[in-house]
Amino acid sequence: MKYLILIHANPESRAIWDGLPADERAAGLAAYARLDDDLAATGELLASEALTDPARTKRLVLRDGQATTTDGPFAETKEQLAGFYLVDCPDLDRAVEIAWRIPEARLGLVEVRPVRDLADFAP
Repeated sequence: MKYLILIHANPESRAIWDGLPADERAAGLAAYARLDDDLAATGELLASEALTDPARTKRLVLRDGQATTTDGPFAETKEQLAGFYLVDCPDLDRAVEIAWRIPEARLGLVEVRPVRDLADFAP
């Protein structure tokens, strides 16, 4: 089954990261590299990406037939998507186990969500 592991950031978690000594930031990045390598070796990694600054976001809205595109993330959100893993593993327990290896999980900013099979949409 496929699971999307969403990594969220907010100004507080960003400040914590920015305040870490260089060696601790390097250790965090190395943890991501190890996780990528381990999941690739088991065949569970489908994709893993870090996202750029939310200020570079384009928001698309269609209202009353009028399409608009604006800059920046949703103003209402405090946390923003910082990256993700798409994994294919046996069950939710394994997906959660993988998610706990993400450095941001210590700050409570990681979400695991099952991916819907396109067959679920078939009539």
